[in-house]
Amino acid sequence: MEILAFGVQSDEKPLIERAFAGQHEVRCLDVFLNRDTAPIAAGYEIISTSVNADLGARVLQTLAAGGTQMIAQRSTGFNNIDLDVAERLALRVARVSSYSPYSVAEFAWTLAMAVNRRIIRAASRTRDFDFRLDGLLGRDMHGRTAGVIGTGKIGEAFTRIAHGFGMKLLGWDVAENPACVGLGMTYVPREQLLAEADLISLHVPLLPATHHIIDADALARMKDDAILVNSSRGGLIDSTALVAELRAGRFLGVGLDVYEAEAGLFFLDKSLEGIDDDTLARLVTFPNVIVTSHQAYYTEDAVGQIIDTTVRNVADYLAGRRSENVLVPAAPKG
Repeated sequence: MEILAFGVQSDEKPLIERAFAGQHEVRCLDVFLNRDTAPIAAGYEIISTSVNADLGARVLQTLAAGGTQMIAQRSTGFNNIDLDVAERLALRVARVSSYSPYSVAEFAWTLAMAVNRRIIRAASRTRDFDFRLDGLLGRDMHGRTAGVIGTGKIGEAFTRIAHGFGMKLLGWDVAENPACVGLGMTYVPREQLLAEADLISLHVPLLPATHHIIDADALARMKDDAILVNSSRGGLIDSTALVAELRAGRFLGVGLDVYEAEAGLFFLDKSLEGIDDDTLARLVTFPNVIVTSHQAYYTEDAVGQIIDTTVRNVADYLAGRRSENVLVPAAPKG
């Protein structure tokens, strides 16, 4: 059987081809699945998609009409998929329920330290042989307070690193993580965490209840010299409200690996044509903001685990098996 994979990065392609070798043929496309590209999937029973795929009602209807029966998404998040429509169309949908939490947690810390120690500005200067220290003053993390919003596997990994820095630990989640408590974390109301934390890192999924969990009110509660990091989902932060606070001169630094309107931008080269997203264009101009292109998960370890799980999801579908990765359990036909 030939499987069609959308949104495959050049680094991923040999890994995907090697993982499926001897089992199935795989056709890798660098284009992302959306309304315009969905017809390409005609005749493919199984397709694989990336995190920025458009799997709304119209795309799902196009896929089903073209004979697709199984969608294997290469990500943990699935807020881009209309699961109700997929179920009505008898489409089996599976995701990668977990992969290396260290990839994201370590990258979140990379962003935090980069804005804290002004790494981008310093590196840019030294390329021009400007070795001044003016404007590069950072601060120790030791002894300060880390606020972790979402203490699942990734949040726990982030907390372990914060513990290693010797930070006071505050957490917020719907349920306490005993491992984080064991590290000395105190769970507090979200409002208290926002007000007391010197560093706030977001590790909750994007759900209706968490959409814009960092809104204008939340940003106003934060310390003027706080560091805010988001390596989870862009929709957790009200970007317009964040720009307003940054224009007012607030926050020591902001590190964003995700952006709420990243679809159609991230993973693509827009350097020659520019963008018409005024909010993102403004964000990248602030000297205390770093924006990266949804790369926190992008390590050999994590990508390898994602691909291996995707291969198992395909095998489970063909064998009629269920697993914790299945979001819509439509059975294979015939």
